[in-house]
Amino acid sequence: MIALGVILLIVGFLTGISILWTIGIILAVIGVVLWLLGTMGHAVAGRRHYW
Repeated sequence: MIALGVILLIVGFLTGISILWTIGIILAVIGVVLWLLGTMGHAVAGRRHYW
C-alpha cells in the first residue's frame, strides 16, 4: 500500500492530476499506520504482522 501510494504521488505530481496526488497521500499514510501497528505487535485485519 505504501508503494502504491508513492507511485500515485509521483504520477500525480508529474502529470498535474491533483486527485492522484490526494489518493497517493491517503494510501501512503494508511500504509504507514498499518505498518507501524503491525510492528508494535497489534493484530491488523486478523494478521499478527503486516508487511
